[in-house]
Amino acid sequence: MTTAQSDATGHVPTVVYACRANGGRSVASRLLTEHYAQGRVIALSAGTTPGDHIHPEVARVLAELGLDTSRERPKLLTAEMIAASDLAITQGCGESCPYVPGATYRDWPLDDPKNQDDATVRRIVADIDRRVRDLVRELAPDHEMPPSLLGNG
Repeated sequence: MTTAQSDATGHVPTVVYACRANGGRSVASRLLTEHYAQGRVIALSAGTTPGDHIHPEVARVLAELGLDTSRERPKLLTAEMIAASDLAITQGCGESCPYVPGATYRDWPLDDPKNQDDATVRRIVADIDRRVRDLVRELAPDHEMPPSLLGNG
């Protein structure tokens, strides 16, 4: 994990990715954000009903990209996590995501990768990759983005 680096104002943006089980979409989003932001954005992930482990099909596809999920453990999404973040990205948690007045939310409608074949998981991860790269450009506009792990710019 890289050390967070502040922008010109001294602020390091924090984003929390929220899905249901915190075993697929939100984990991929967090790891991709950390890879691309290189400390310029703090990324958290959590779920409304966290599972017991990272989905193996997601771990396998992320490993193909060089991203290690071995330290990832599903955790519960709390209102405090959202309140402490600059942005909450919801990914299928729907009405069960805690509402925090004044918090900024965005919904990323993503398919659930759980129990999907590798080709489907790769498609979902590619969608997440594109969205994460756009978000990092938005939150850290002066950051020189590393090349896409998927070779898609």
